[in-house]
Amino acid sequence: MAAGEAWVQPVSNVSDFIWAGQWEGAEVVPFPPMTIVLLGVGLWMMIGLRFYPIVKLISAFRGLFAGRKGSGAGEISPFAALSTALSGQVGTGNLAGVATAIALGGPGAVFWMWITALFGMALAFAEGSLAIRYREKTSDGVYRGGPMSYIMLGLGPKWTWLAVVFCLGTLFSALVTGNSIQSNEVASGLNELFGFERWLGGLIVALAVFVVIIGGIKSIGRVAEAVVPFMAAAYVVMAIIALILNFGDLPETFGRIFAGAFNTQSATGGFAGAAIIMAIRAGVARGLFSNEAGQGSTPIAHAVAQTDDPEQQGRMAMMGTFIDTIVICSMTALVILTVQGDFTHNGRAVEHVWQSDLGTTAMSGFVTTSGAFAAAFPYEIASVPIGTLIASVALILFVFTTLLTWSYYGERAITFLYDRIPGSTRGGEKVLHMVWRVIWCIAIYVGATQPSQLVWRLGDISNAAMALPNLLALALLSGVVFKLSRGDRTAGKDHKKETPEEPVEY
Repeated sequence: MAAGEAWVQPVSNVSDFIWAGQWEGAEVVPFPPMTIVLLGVGLWMMIGLRFYPIVKLISAFRGLFAGRKGSGAGEISPFAALSTALSGQVGTGNLAGVATAIALGGPGAVFWMWITALFGMALAFAEGSLAIRYREKTSDGVYRGGPMSYIMLGLGPKWTWLAVVFCLGTLFSALVTGNSIQSNEVASGLNELFGFERWLGGLIVALAVFVVIIGGIKSIGRVAEAVVPFMAAAYVVMAIIALILNFGDLPETFGRIFAGAFNTQSATGGFAGAAIIMAIRAGVARGLFSNEAGQGSTPIAHAVAQTDDPEQQGRMAMMGTFIDTIVICSMTALVILTVQGDFTHNGRAVEHVWQSDLGTTAMSGFVTTSGAFAAAFPYEIASVPIGTLIASVALILFVFTTLLTWSYYGERAITFLYDRIPGSTRGGEKVLHMVWRVIWCIAIYVGATQPSQLVWRLGDISNAAMALPNLLALALLSGVVFKLSRGDRTAGKDHKKETPEEPVEY
């Protein structure tokens, strides 16, 4: 047994306890701990915002176009900040993550992904608005922010420990969620498309990522703004065509989704209601993995937007969640579930993903999605099914931009932790950034060769480690968020220790 495979079961147990309250497949606590926290804070935000994400959805769509030009201080335009955040959100979670969610929790997991996105829009608004309200301006004139900043400036220095915990969780999540899972799945995509060995695919991606990230956030923002809108639109269009070709099967697909979401039958060898718990666990965990709402990653990108209006960037942030999950993830799920009957992938029969078990199937999440598109578009180009080509190119682009953005998130966490060290200097920070970028690219290479199930379950754990301190901060600052949503730009000023315009010495 390979070293990585030996860790699969222990890591799976920890992941299942955090997200489903289970250990070794048996119920340990009568509720899924992390799921309750995430949906609970999301529900609180939604009620306190008076259902702002739903009421303001149309105006938020219109604001996407207005956000292409900045109207205030910052590093990149509001739209570029959204594109950068989306480049971190739209990745393997939208292709492979949806497939693994269905494999783990059945079609009902899709319903709970939708619910997570609905509450996630409220959490995303909170994160985006607080990111602008409590961002910092460094002594050399650069803006930056995120949960570590709104914890320190919004809650005060006595909460420094929470900001430190968040940054440690960010580094853990960056190396697993933002790196290893991405590289692991893109290695599958390059193997499907070109027949590359996994190590070679990891090496190619690592080199390509390094070329971009040495330019910092502005370089990442430029690439994201150019690539993300195009790749998302192209993927959605191809998915819609696949669904039109299988239109007659859509009613049955929706029936499976809603029936599976409330399936109270017991799972094999499990307790009564295990099926619905697994659907919720898979849907919420993969929903968080995909849209990152409440996790605390996207406000790091939104904090550098050229705007002085927290409400505007809050709307941008919530649109990121909507586009990521309600649009792109739904397209993937519907294509997978609507393709009927067994189909052939690379010369071998593949069962429906919802009939397989994540612990025993030999397929990765991406191969499942690729197989579904190959069945929808069976014609070939150079002996490669068009559907496989579509899914592989989409995955490569999604993963590439995700790797760029998460490298920046990790840098921000390192910067914050380094700044807490007495005698820290800007020169030392720049050295640390370069060391981090090298480590980041090495991790891409290593992650490409690890067992798929191991990195996905580690991702669930790392996401929780990052999300918990951020969700606590959002709950404590919820009053400020509610006021910001009603146009009160003075909200929270009495709690701040520094204003955004005051340089922060490091």
